[in-house]
Amino acid sequence: MRLSDIPVRPIDHLPQMGAPAHGALAGRAGRLTFAELESETARLAAWLAGFGFAAGSRVASWVAKGQVAAIMPLAAARAGLVHVPVNPLLKRAQVAHILADSGASLLVATASRIATLDPADLPAGCEAHGEADVACALTGGEGLPPSDAAPDALAAILYTSGSTGRPKGVMLSHANLWLGAVAVADYLRLTSEDRVLAVLPFSFDYGQNQLLSTWAAGGTVVPLDYLTARDVIKAVAAERITTLAGVPPLWVQLVEAEWPTETAAMLQRLTNSGGALGRALVRKLRTLFPQADLYPMYGLTEAFRSTYLPPALVDAHPESMGRAIPHAEILVCRPDGSVTDDDEPGELVHCGPLVAQGYWNDPERTAERFRPAPAASQYGGMAVWSGDTVRRDAEGLLTFVGRDDAMIKSAGNRISPTEVEEAAQAIPGVAEAVALGVRDERLGQAVHMLVRFVGGIDTDAAEDELRAGLRIALPNFMMPKEIIVIDSFPRTPNGKIDRVLLAHNYGAAMMEASA
Repeated sequence: MRLSDIPVRPIDHLPQMGAPAHGALAGRAGRLTFAELESETARLAAWLAGFGFAAGSRVASWVAKGQVAAIMPLAAARAGLVHVPVNPLLKRAQVAHILADSGASLLVATASRIATLDPADLPAGCEAHGEADVACALTGGEGLPPSDAAPDALAAILYTSGSTGRPKGVMLSHANLWLGAVAVADYLRLTSEDRVLAVLPFSFDYGQNQLLSTWAAGGTVVPLDYLTARDVIKAVAAERITTLAGVPPLWVQLVEAEWPTETAAMLQRLTNSGGALGRALVRKLRTLFPQADLYPMYGLTEAFRSTYLPPALVDAHPESMGRAIPHAEILVCRPDGSVTDDDEPGELVHCGPLVAQGYWNDPERTAERFRPAPAASQYGGMAVWSGDTVRRDAEGLLTFVGRDDAMIKSAGNRISPTEVEEAAQAIPGVAEAVALGVRDERLGQAVHMLVRFVGGIDTDAAEDELRAGLRIALPNFMMPKEIIVIDSFPRTPNGKIDRVLLAHNYGAAMMEASA
C-alpha cells in the first residue's frame, strides 16, 4: 500500500469540509462559523506570505489558546510555511532553543512573552510580532486561496517536551496531519453536532489533533486554558460540551472534583492518551460519567496516534491499548525484527502514512528511532521503533508493559512500573502513584514508590492500607522497598507527571534511605 493510494488533501483545506452554518470555534476565544474560519485562514495566510519568506521557512507561535493559536496551523501551511507552535507554559530558555533549532524566520507572540526574550534569543533575521499585528491582519484584506501542497510537504514541527536534554522537533507533513484528523474523527464517531472542549496545549500533538479532527467532522472546538478542575466543569456546563480529551493526571483531578449530575450527563465521549488509565481510574470514570463512551488510546508524537480501544471493549479489557487506528499498522517485534507470538512481549513498531519525517536538524536521533519497517509490514518504508514494550493477545488487543528504558531490573526480574502503579491506584485513598527503580547494591535496582493520597484522609493509616493492599496484589519481588508520600506531582508542559524530574529529585534521597 502506498501513500498515493490514500486520498489526502493539504491540511489548510480542512475548514472547507465543515458545515458552514455551524460554529467552528466557540467559548472565550470568540465564535467563528466555518465560513468565517476559512476567511480568517485565508487572510492570515496572506499576511504571512507578505513577509516574502522562502517556501518552507519556519514561523513560530507562542500565544494564548485563542483564535490565532487555532488558525495558525492552517494559515502557515496555506502560505507555504512550516508552523512551529510553542507551548505557552515554556520559559525563555526553552523557547530560545526552539527558535534557534528550528531557524524560525518569524515569531508571533503576546507582547508580554516577547518582552521576556533577549535580542540574542531570536535567530538572525527573525522578526517578532505581537498578536495585535495579527488581529489587524484578520480584520480585512485579500486572502490566499487554498494551497496545492504535496502530501509529503512539511507542514509543522512539534517539539517534544522534557525535563532534561534539549526538546527535539518532530517533522509532520500535510499527510500526517490530514490522515490523523480524518482517522480520529472516524473512530471517535465525531459529528457536526459535537462540541469539543480543548484543554490540552495546541503545541501537543494530541491537543492540536482535537482542532483538526473536530473540524474534519464539522464540529465545534471550545478552547480553554484552565487552572482548576472547577474551570473545566464550568466550561462543560456553559458550552454544552459533548467531548473531553485528557491525560491521566487531568482525569485524576476531575474524578476528585464535584460534578453536578446534569453537567456530567452532558459528556458523551471521553478520550485518553499520554499514559494508561488503569482499572481503578476506568472504574471511577465509569461511575462519574456512566453515559459517556470511553476511548483509551496510545500515541507517540513521532507517529501521532497508534491505537485505540473501542468503548464496547473497555469494561472487559480496561488495561488494553486496543488495536491500530485507521491508516496505522502496528507490529509487535523482537529485537531481530520478527513478529512476536501472542502474549510475548516485544517492541511496538508503527508503520504506515502516519509516521513522521524524523527529527528536525537531528539525523543522529532520527536514525535511532526511524528505521526500515519490519519485513512483515504491508507498508514498508520507514517505521517508528517506539522503544515501548507491549503484548498482543490472541484477539489482537495490545497491552502496554513499559518503556524499555523505564523498566525496573531488580534481582534479575524485569518489572513494569505501570503494573506496580496500577496496583497502588486500585487501593482506596490513593490518588496518584509513580514507581521508580533506584540503584541498590544487593538488588541492582529497588522499587520505590511516590504516592499522593486523596485529600482529607489520615495519611499514616492510608499508607498502612497501601502496604497491605500491595502485599496482596503483587509478588514479593515487585513490592516497593520504600514509599514516600508527597503532596503533589510535578507536571510537564503537556500535563503529564514529570517522571524524569521525579527520578532526578528523589533518586539520591532514596538511595540514602535504602543504604
